[in-house]
Amino acid sequence: MTLLSTAQHLARDTRRDPRSHRVLIMAAIAVAAGAVALVAYLLWPTWIARPASAPERLPVSVGATLFNVPAAAIRRKIQRHSGPQERVDLSFVFPSLEPPDAPKHVSADTIEEKVQPIDRIFLSISAHHDTLAPDTRVRTIYPRYLEQAATPIDAGLTMRTFRDGSPYANEDLFSAATPSLNARCTRDGPTPGMCLSERRVDGADLTFRFPRSWLSQWRDVANAMDRLTAQMRGPKGL
Repeated sequence: MTLLSTAQHLARDTRRDPRSHRVLIMAAIAVAAGAVALVAYLLWPTWIARPASAPERLPVSVGATLFNVPAAAIRRKIQRHSGPQERVDLSFVFPSLEPPDAPKHVSADTIEEKVQPIDRIFLSISAHHDTLAPDTRVRTIYPRYLEQAATPIDAGLTMRTFRDGSPYANEDLFSAATPSLNARCTRDGPTPGMCLSERRVDGADLTFRFPRSWLSQWRDVANAMDRLTAQMRGPKGL
């Protein structure tokens, strides 16, 4: 109504003064431009396009066994997809068991000379294809190559040394019952010793690796491996 009244008023003024038609045209253009701007403002979309984020967990089948693995914990980009896989390699920050942050770019100018401490526990999930189970290997294979004497390390944790000349020379076997732990560890040398602990879940073997120095808190390490196994399998593998 305001727009119509304005037009009528300008039309009367134009009849009285023919030269005012220019003013009428300019006023009409200004009113039209304002209307277009108002409509454009009201209809302009306010949402912002954002890239789709990757899922936090991926359902992965290894050895026909379902695992829900944190996508950010997968170490190899080629393995970062759902579906059947022969093997998946993961890493977690210890003791939080959170996926690690993305690696920072390192150049010759920024690399530090001091060796950084290992704060991660590594996990490989692979199909076992009916090979000897890890607990069976501990009971039947390792004793053939172990020294008879067992050395108490901590309340509940013992160490037995593998004989020189055996396939596991320069390694030691650490065992505990509560919480359950069997870990084969290399000895410290030019590089820090590392431990390997395996367990079988249906059609897959889980292989954990962590520094030998962590055995000073072996209960926390054993519980961490139990927690990671339960978190990725979930109830009935879901």
